[in-house]
Amino acid sequence: MNAVAATAVPAAAASACCHHCGQPAAADALRAAFAGAERAFCCDGCLAAAQWIVDAHLDDYYRLRTAEGAKVQPDLPDLSLWDRDDVLAEHARTREDGCREITLVADGMRCAACAWLIDRALSREPGVREAGANAVTGRVRLVWDPRVAPLSQPLRRLAALGYRPWLATGEQRERARRSERNRWLLRLGVAGLGAMQAMMFAEALYLDTTGSMAIPTRDFLRWITFLVATPVVFYAGWPFLTGMARELRGHRPGMDTLVAASTLLAWAASAIETVRGGAHVWYDAAVMFVFLLLAARMLEQRARAIASAQVDALARARPAFAVRERADGGRESVPLAALAVGDVVCLGIGDTVPADGELLEPAAFEEALLTGESHPVARAAGERVYAGTLCRERPARLRVTATGAATRLSQLARLVEEAQAHRPPLARVADRVASVFVVALLLLAALTWLGWRLYAPERAFEVALALLVISCPCALSLAVPTALAVAHGALARMGVLALRPDALERLAEIDTVVFDKTGTLTDPHPALERIDTFGVVSERDALAIAAALERDSGHPLAQAFAAHDDGRAVREVVAVGGRGIEGVIDGRRWRLGQAGFAVDGAQDDGQVWLGVDGTAAARFVLGERLREDAPAALAALRAAGLSLQLASGDGAEAVARTARTLGIDAAQARLLPEHKLERIRALQHDGRRVAMVGDGLNDAPVLAGADVSFAMDSGAALAHRSADFVLTRARLDRLPAAFALARRTRAIVRQNFAWAVGYNVVALPLAMLGLVTPWIAALGMAVSSLTVTLNALRLARREAP
Repeated sequence: MNAVAATAVPAAAASACCHHCGQPAAADALRAAFAGAERAFCCDGCLAAAQWIVDAHLDDYYRLRTAEGAKVQPDLPDLSLWDRDDVLAEHARTREDGCREITLVADGMRCAACAWLIDRALSREPGVREAGANAVTGRVRLVWDPRVAPLSQPLRRLAALGYRPWLATGEQRERARRSERNRWLLRLGVAGLGAMQAMMFAEALYLDTTGSMAIPTRDFLRWITFLVATPVVFYAGWPFLTGMARELRGHRPGMDTLVAASTLLAWAASAIETVRGGAHVWYDAAVMFVFLLLAARMLEQRARAIASAQVDALARARPAFAVRERADGGRESVPLAALAVGDVVCLGIGDTVPADGELLEPAAFEEALLTGESHPVARAAGERVYAGTLCRERPARLRVTATGAATRLSQLARLVEEAQAHRPPLARVADRVASVFVVALLLLAALTWLGWRLYAPERAFEVALALLVISCPCALSLAVPTALAVAHGALARMGVLALRPDALERLAEIDTVVFDKTGTLTDPHPALERIDTFGVVSERDALAIAAALERDSGHPLAQAFAAHDDGRAVREVVAVGGRGIEGVIDGRRWRLGQAGFAVDGAQDDGQVWLGVDGTAAARFVLGERLREDAPAALAALRAAGLSLQLASGDGAEAVARTARTLGIDAAQARLLPEHKLERIRALQHDGRRVAMVGDGLNDAPVLAGADVSFAMDSGAALAHRSADFVLTRARLDRLPAAFALARRTRAIVRQNFAWAVGYNVVALPLAMLGLVTPWIAALGMAVSSLTVTLNALRLARREAP
């Protein structure tokens, strides 16, 4: 089954996709025979990967996979630096047998077949003792013997198959995560085995409908069931017991209280009946309850893991080291912890940017890890680049401006984690309802027991227990948080990060969207088309002064002057919202902005003016163009029933032209920040639910005042802090997708609530009438919880924005 020699084929025959990665095969594609069929390959790397997979008898991978493989990059990284002691000391753990253990992130792992292939491929490498890949989180756990082979050797095999390795989080955190997961799996295993055995013994007792079973045999089966059920209740069910203790200490009985109380009640009553030789035992109900509820809770945790996998990968995707330029012009490889602000970092083609920085020379960067965009983006000297992006096309140098937790990547990941950790109002309401429901249910169970005690004493406990079990409010408590966790993960995958815990809930209610213009609907980098001077300064000096004033403003207009910055010192810089900026240069006070602001008595003409001491020095005519995706994005929002408006601080002519091009009916120009806020307040006063989309420093007040706000990733940091969402890809076509997801999330939450309420309305009367046995009640409760969780997982389906 080995491949035959690869040959080039004519363009007409090369229309197929690559057999390995699924990308279109070029005109000079290679073809090779695999399993008796001719296959096309896009490059030598993919052909070599497929050849190795077949030679290793792992070609079942191509049959089992549900997604195409990752393209094998021709520029494989220099993995020998992973063998450095300082890198391994920080990220690997030495075991007692002398082997070392590390957790990696494998970029390109897309399905379970990828994990299967990685497991078997790494296990065949010399020195590898254990290898385990997780397709959900993208992690690979590797144990190797450094005395036999260095770490770089198995990593080269990983990269040659198309899975580029990255460092994961610290080993201590990884070990704690694995330990927690293993404890839950062990608990679930104990509960599953116990539930099967207990149900087997219980079936023998249930089938004795005539009471002909000998008493010693009956008691023997009960005592065996007691031995099986006890570890399930007190080991597998320990999370519920500790949860009940926590809830009771806080005087807030909730789901864990009801679960633990029902389980302990069934187990204790069964133990008492076993000792005294009573008529009934309910061990089966206790163990089934624990097993089914553990399964439901683990499914919920898996949903959360899937939801946060993208953001988690962002935070983990760090290079192991950086190449720092020394003062003498030489270079040295250092761990990331050794980088400091002001250091100059050198990047080769394909290297990952280790820290945020300012480019010292033009280059192109692939921002897939940060934004999902795989095409290289050209960046000019002086522009900011961020940790996690890849250097493409040419080597680059940058001056570090932020490291570690201060990088944009870490900040965004932290903001999303905080948003997911907070419980929004709807979830808190569900918790309060569940708490009241628990207390009411306990009272109802007591009344049911009293009623059956009078009517049929022998069934009173069984009916009351079934009532407690079947009506567990798990579905009610899971209805909101599971849906929101999955939705946040879907938002992160599409390039929208939620920074407020209740933002998604409010987004679904929006009916009006107000846009800023410059940097939002238009390209954030306006071009300088013409400069007019008035004899005060030369064109060169006018541009240099404008660049100095805008140097730290964060306004999109600053990019038009950045290339002319000659480093002039500027003091007492003050930004006047919506009008311009002023500062002192060489002892004179300069102003840049609207004509009336920069020049005394001047009439606004929509252009940018430079004035000194109230006198006109220069006028800059700036050209701007709409974002390519703006027309389609606004058309999609309009089709979704949203009203669109434009509120800008720019001149009336430019605003009217933009509004006319995009089909926006309501547009206002020359608005100061306070005027924009007044406009938002007026719309809210009319009963509108308003979303604001902006990016500049001037947009911060109105972003904070809107019901929901979006900030473009290229905007000012203050705008990000004021916004509810950040568009990490700076693309407007994410907006319709975010609105659609918010509305789908609201529908899913309502469906979950309807199911939880409807289930209890039907189940409670059945249990009170004695028509449900305790173990069937446990099954019904688990099905209810699984239903809302699986319904929430529908939000994880990937849809094109």
